[in-house]
Amino acid sequence: MSDRLDAVFSALADPTRRAILAMLLEDDMAVTDVAEPFRVSLAAISKHLAVLAEAGLISREKRGRVIWCKLEPDALRAASVWMRGFGQFEPLDLDAFERFLAVELQPEPDDGL
Repeated sequence: MSDRLDAVFSALADPTRRAILAMLLEDDMAVTDVAEPFRVSLAAISKHLAVLAEAGLISREKRGRVIWCKLEPDALRAASVWMRGFGQFEPLDLDAFERFLAVELQPEPDDGL
């Protein structure tokens, strides 16, 4: 399970791969259509698609000469369940935390000793 989560979060860490997943939310797409909006080579997009497929986030299917990509929505379920476990905590008040650190990190007054 941990290896699977690692693969999912690693795949999601890249903005190009997140953009590809967002595109696939609409419908299945041919690899060439996936590559079109990006300013990188088809080989680079193919590598991104391989990472997404290895993480189980997409599947690829050859139809004739064309490779189609399909979003696998269930692949995010384990990551979503894992992240929901952190919902039990109160949101962090960053302003209060910054004030706390400012007080704690102040140099101690020199007592002339």
